[in-house]
Amino acid sequence: MDKVILKSFKALMLAVVLFLHAQMSQAQGPLAPASGAPASVTPKGNSKISGFVSDSATAKTVEFASIALVNAADNKVIDGSVADDKGKFEITGVAPGKYKVLVSFIGFKDKTVNNISVEKGKDVDLGKIQMAANTKTLDEVTITGEKSMVEEKVDRLVYNAEKDITSKGGDASDLLRKVPMLSVDLDGNVSLRGSSNIRVLVNNKPSTIIASNVADALKQIPADMIKSVEVITSPSAKYDAEGSGGIINIITKKNNLQGLTLNVDSGVGNRGTNLGLNGSYRKGKMGFTLGGFGRAFYNKATSELNQETKSGSDIFGTKQSSNAKDRGLFGHYSLGWDYDLGKNQALSAGVRYGTRNFLQKQNLSIDQFTNLDPATNSQRKVNRKDLSGTVDVNVDYVRTFKPQQEWSFSTLFSRTNLTNNFDTDILNTGGSVASKLKNVNQNYNTEFTLQTDYQTPIKKNQLLEFGAKGIFRKVNSDYKYLLAGESGDFVINPDNPSGALNYNQNVAAGYVSYTLTTKNKYTFKAGTRYEYTGINADMGDKGAVNIPSYGNLVPSINVSKSLTASTTIKAAYNRRIQRPGIQQLNPNVNLANPQSISTGNPLLNPELTDNFELALSTNVKKTYLNVSVFTRSTNNSITQIRTTVDTLAGAIVTTFENIGKQSAYGMNVFANVYLTSKWTVNGSIDLLQSHMEGQTTNADGLSESVSNSGFNYGGRLMSQISLKNGWGLQAFGFYRGREVQLQGTRTGFYMYSLGFKKDFANKKGSIGFGAENFLTKGVKFTSDLKSPILAQSSQTQLYNRNFKITFSYSIGKMSFDAPKRKTRSVSNSDVKGGGDSN
Repeated sequence: MDKVILKSFKALMLAVVLFLHAQMSQAQGPLAPASGAPASVTPKGNSKISGFVSDSATAKTVEFASIALVNAADNKVIDGSVADDKGKFEITGVAPGKYKVLVSFIGFKDKTVNNISVEKGKDVDLGKIQMAANTKTLDEVTITGEKSMVEEKVDRLVYNAEKDITSKGGDASDLLRKVPMLSVDLDGNVSLRGSSNIRVLVNNKPSTIIASNVADALKQIPADMIKSVEVITSPSAKYDAEGSGGIINIITKKNNLQGLTLNVDSGVGNRGTNLGLNGSYRKGKMGFTLGGFGRAFYNKATSELNQETKSGSDIFGTKQSSNAKDRGLFGHYSLGWDYDLGKNQALSAGVRYGTRNFLQKQNLSIDQFTNLDPATNSQRKVNRKDLSGTVDVNVDYVRTFKPQQEWSFSTLFSRTNLTNNFDTDILNTGGSVASKLKNVNQNYNTEFTLQTDYQTPIKKNQLLEFGAKGIFRKVNSDYKYLLAGESGDFVINPDNPSGALNYNQNVAAGYVSYTLTTKNKYTFKAGTRYEYTGINADMGDKGAVNIPSYGNLVPSINVSKSLTASTTIKAAYNRRIQRPGIQQLNPNVNLANPQSISTGNPLLNPELTDNFELALSTNVKKTYLNVSVFTRSTNNSITQIRTTVDTLAGAIVTTFENIGKQSAYGMNVFANVYLTSKWTVNGSIDLLQSHMEGQTTNADGLSESVSNSGFNYGGRLMSQISLKNGWGLQAFGFYRGREVQLQGTRTGFYMYSLGFKKDFANKKGSIGFGAENFLTKGVKFTSDLKSPILAQSSQTQLYNRNFKITFSYSIGKMSFDAPKRKTRSVSNSDVKGGGDSN
């Protein structure tokens, strides 16, 4: 059956080739046929012209390339053919004469072979015909030449992390600080152009642990296993509609080589230790990958907090100091399998397990006063456990009919079990334990996804894509507070909240996307996506929660124009939605610190954002420059809100609410300069003006409008030098300025690092040394909050000075004859993660 389809396809391609060349001949003149001479009267002979078409850059086969035979005397197209799946072609029945052959294919520059002389009864073998890739492909514009640190495409910016020599020994959050447009705070929370409402994918796949907490998920991914980071500022209709600020797609390194390989990566430092083992085996059509990574860290921090709250005519004041020691173990383990069912079909599957064990011991000293009364002091010892285990299982199938025409079907099951517990010892004035309090919070998050996608080219310059998707989510959280009785046993404390949340969310989606590339170097990519979300929720014994279902139509358009061979401008618009994540929905009340309480809000609604972007990228001699301006407007914005609790004098409660509106506009400038062939410097500047408005409660308990605006700036600078004998040096610095929140501000902070590495002579390994924040003990940052009923100022000192030694080595026998594989996978880009949401 496949042979019949292939023969039919080749016949169709041949007809198309002859038709297109005929049209080109009429339009352009140089290939115009002799007046009124149909192809059917072309003289025939018994000679044959054959050859083999390959990619000049990779030496790989160019399948189904179009071949046209042109009469050298009058530029008339007289015959043609189509290369087979191995790049081979033949044109038979060729008469003696002078000819030239024109070879063309999507994504490559046309190739002409001149001065072909055919003698009677003799065949001509043209041998290998190499085609050069076109710098302007159907759906992207890529800077050519040596792969630079940063590449610009029609809807995304790509940071090539493989060129980062100091990434070893760190995790993904360390690496993301170096990516233009991204900002990562000291807790690992990521924001894109000032918005933390983003979606993080790994190899185009989601995970429930990323949906639960982006910051913790990034700590499970070793930085030196990351190939590239894609910052998708204007996602097309093919992507899920969520992630109002954009999408970050982390691409990990893969091995397509035949044979057995094993990579060992390790690092030892005063703030963390890591060990990674990654192996692969490929034989013929089947391949396996096995990976494991573990990272232990240890840190300490001190903090001070001063706050005042109002309740009627009373003023409550709190002064609090604490010191904490953190330690944790993060692990990431994966098993992958893929099999080439045939030359046009591939099946792949994978299992991933991630674990997160974060432990903290904290000593709290709290001084409280009411009005002018003398202060009272209390002491607490808090042990906190934040644990999780995640399993992701995927099976993916892709069928390729011809270049750029393919159908895929993908499935994904993901489950995360979360534990957020703490034990508190309340001390008396003598330092002995007066009472004990315990919070137990067990919850899980499951997702099952079915997805199908189809794409097909239309002529040589168009691409049509459409697909459908179903996501079935379930979130469960059980929480309770226990108080130690006289016997020492813990019993449920009736004075503190206990309860449950059962939250079921089903999403059905469909999309269509169309791409057009014109002769005058415009690329248009437009599409629309419709998503319908149904929700059923209850809070256990407290009954059902009424959350209405909703549907959203989210259009997108990307337009790019190549002004010159090295200069491109682009404009984009898209609408995005942002559903609340589990950490924002979870009603568990965290009372570990009685003066700073946090809880989620199961009644949150999604937010809707409109994004506009205009960008210019160019190469000027040895400098690559990218400048972009953007604006976004969000309705129903999900934001952290602080309020007071009358029953706990002076306590501030932090939760999430749909505050109203949020708008922002800004600018990003990135430059990469090759000072010499071995020395590069790159850096970027981020500018942002934001405005927020919503509702809060005043001292009389009444609702009133509140707003805040401010300017934020930041940037990063990195330099790399490649020295002789395998030596390399890199320096990096990052700064983020003051951040504006609805009820206050958060101070800026900086980080910097210096590192070098030495490649072994056999190029199979390296050893390196790195230092981070080495000139001071660490980083100090402050937060100031203010509203009609509260004023809070806090300072935190994080001791994150770090020195590390790294080592990596690869063993195994490899060859470069692995078959080209195509895979597709589920990409759930639609849930807001934990962390800050300002």
